[in-house]
Formats: sequence, structure tokens, C-alpha cells
Amino acid sequence: MAAAFKKAAKSGQRQHRERAQPASRKRLGILEKKKDYQLRADDYHKKQNVLQALRKKAQEKNPDEFYFKMARVQLQAGVHVIKQQEEEATLEQQKLMKTQDLKYIEMKRVAEVKKIERLKSELHLLDAEGKQPNKHTFFFDTKKEVQGFDVAAHLNTAPELVGRVYNRPTLPRLQKEAVQGANTAAQLRVSTAAALKEISPPEEESVPPPEAAH
Repeated sequence: MAAAFKKAAKSGQRQHRERAQPASRKRLGILEKKKDYQLRADDYHKKQNVLQALRKKAQEKNPDEFYFKMARVQLQAGVHVIKQQEEEATLEQQKLMKTQDLKYIEMKRVAEVKKIERLKSELHLLDAEGKQPNKHTFFFDTKKEVQGFDVAAHLNTAPELVGRVYNRPTLPRLQKEAVQGANTAAQLRVSTAAALKEISPPEEESVPPPEAAH
């Protein structure tokens, strides 16, 4: 009964409202409440305690005492500046980097081996001049046909390509594809020599002996 009466009496009470900022002080913003002042006071005292502890530490410090930070600090224009140290890799990081280096080297080696095999397979199709003579047998009925026989006209190709047993296009194909200088024998020899030079091991340079002093 008493609890119900107290609850009913409290419900009829006037609602409490905190005092607002007077109109003459509106320019100062919202009026500070007690909880706001308490937070500001706690922050101020905390900072004062830190400053007091630092002053005490500086007063009790031995100027001749060594600490490891001295090795990383230098004085610049009267201000102590910490030197930027290079990051030292741990043993595990060093092992990881070495493993990655080995994987990269192995990857490049495999790529170079595949490239050499591809160049060799392409050069295998080429005819080495003077080593593999081009033999192609034609049959005739009379000696007159043999004397007037033109290989280029019979094969319907350019005279420069007669000695080639591979990739020997006909004249219509040459005109259609406009292959002018790429299929000539001279450019073919240049490209073959470049491919051979690329897959051949490098030659050791001979260093001349030093001249004797007179």
C-alpha cells in the first residue's frame, strides 16, 4: 500500500529540468553540467600527474647512465631525433627470401630451357647449306625437255626459293600475302644465324697478357 502510494505521488511530481544557459550568455554555447565538469577535471588532473612524474624522473636521472636509446638518437638543431634504422630480417624471413629466390631462378631456368628447345625445333626444320643437299628428281621423256627445263617455272615459285625444301610458297601465294623480303634467302640466313647465336653458349673472352715493362 505504501509502495503504491509512493509511486502515485512520484508520478504527480513536477518534472525536473536542468538550468539552461541564460540568454545573455548564449554566445558561450551550452551551459556546462556537473558531469561535463567532472570529465574535464579528471582529464586535467591526469595530465598534471603525468607531468609531475616526468619532472621527478628528470630530476632523479643520472646524466652518466647509459641507455640503449642513446645509440639511436642524434641531436639536430638542439632537438633529439631518433635515427631511422633499417629493418633487420629475422632468420625465418631470410629463409623465406632465399626460398623465393631459388624458386625464381628455377622458373627462369625452366623458361630458358623451353625457349632453347623451341628454337632447336624450329632450326631442325631448316636446311643447312652444304650439309643436306636438296634432292628432287624430275622425270622427262626427251633430252630437249631436260635442256629447256626451268625449276622455278615448274614449281611456280620465285627463283630465290628454289633451293629451299621447306616453306616454299608459290607465286600466287606470294602475291596474295605480299611476302616480299621476309622469305628471301638472305633474310632467312640472317634469322637462322641469330637463332643459332641465341642458343649457343657464350664464348669466353680472351684477355691479352700484360706487356712487359722495359
